[in-house]
Amino acid sequence: MRYFFLVLFPYVAIFLQSTLFGFYSIKGTIPDLVLIFVVFFALLNKLNKGTAYGFFCGLLEDVYLGRFLGLNALAKGITAYIIGKIQGNLFKDNLVVGISAVFIGTLLNSFLLFLLSFFTIDASYIGVNILPSIFY
Repeated sequence: MRYFFLVLFPYVAIFLQSTLFGFYSIKGTIPDLVLIFVVFFALLNKLNKGTAYGFFCGLLEDVYLGRFLGLNALAKGITAYIIGKIQGNLFKDNLVVGISAVFIGTLLNSFLLFLLSFFTIDASYIGVNILPSIFY
């Protein structure tokens, strides 16, 4: 049953991002629920599981959004890997740790997408405001 929900969460998150949250955007930026799931999963599980889940969720997002297959998968996988690397030193039951991890994960994911967009010659991500997505 646990694995069913782990597969269901990204689908629901992508659906909500593409439909409902479009109405609540700040400067065209919507919350990345998939990234929040990936960060919390990487924070609460082992390094390999978090990285694989991040890659899987990013791949689902790439398949749904189209354009470049693997861009979000790489960014979310690397983000989950780095969060999973840090998670061993943190006390995870603190609320501030979770909020800080999502903040750092959003910053890291945005930077990786920005960096990877140069390799794919996709200039559309370059103009995206990273600041509203971090605070959202």
